[in-house]
Amino acid sequence: MTDVATATLVAPPSASDARRGYLLGALGVVIFAMTLPMTRLAVGDSAAPQLPPAFVTFGRAAVAGLLSLVYLWVVHAPRPPRYLWATLAVSAAGTVVGFPLFLALALRQVDAMHAAVVTGVLPLATAVVAALFLRQRPSAGFWACALTGCGLVLGFAAWQGSGRLSFADGLLLCAVLSTAVAYVAGARAAAVMPAEHVIGWILVASLPLTLPAALWLWPTQAARAAAWGGFAYVSVFSMWLGFFAWYRGLALGGVVRVSQVQLLQPFLALLFAVPVLGEKLEPVTLFFALAVMAVVFIGRRLPVGTAR
Repeated sequence: MTDVATATLVAPPSASDARRGYLLGALGVVIFAMTLPMTRLAVGDSAAPQLPPAFVTFGRAAVAGLLSLVYLWVVHAPRPPRYLWATLAVSAAGTVVGFPLFLALALRQVDAMHAAVVTGVLPLATAVVAALFLRQRPSAGFWACALTGCGLVLGFAAWQGSGRLSFADGLLLCAVLSTAVAYVAGARAAAVMPAEHVIGWILVASLPLTLPAALWLWPTQAARAAAWGGFAYVSVFSMWLGFFAWYRGLALGGVVRVSQVQLLQPFLALLFAVPVLGEKLEPVTLFFALAVMAVVFIGRRLPVGTAR
């Protein structure tokens, strides 16, 4: 990664860029929040399995890759600089394979609300990865807000579940780690080239893997129309359009700051799981959602510096 790109990411954003970054980041989070219930809809559960998790993983990336191929051709997007390919490969490993596969496998065992709670630690994971690799030094107050938000998420998990981590929880935590690394790598690339080109080239470069794998894994068993609808959503929105907004938001507003908007994602996923999957929403969820929103509001106003 060049010093110019790193400096672009760690330099404090202007007030205008910060606002645009938060708005675009929030739009991306809303799109991504639907990923959990839609993935659950696509793969089904252990009692009534639908599309195979591996097919959903590679199929959604293949569809998004073909869409990206058309888009990059229409806009005459230049190829990424050679020094960025390693960064794009890291982002692809987490975005294209790691997160979708771990999530789909886990959602065969747990419901979308449970997955939403466990993956609520993603903002802190993203902030930690960003601080380590981008040489950022958030203030103690910022870390306090991040930890408080994650504490609220984990407290909600303790209230809703048994408090014990299952194998599915381990898969969800692997999804969190792979996504955090992928987000930071993607944001580094988005400091050099347009964000929509970043995810486009990631998906296109992955096509030699994802397209043959999707065709080979094409389901032989019939699946409900709703499962194919969930697959269509995660292919077009979760895997493609959502990243246009998300990476641009990270690049404009700063990775550490904008990533905290993800604290809202698990609660949005909980809300979406009600109409999509018919899961029951408890009133206390609204309390936790408001508490997390307050933490995000405070955290965005605290300073984020650069380590020397």
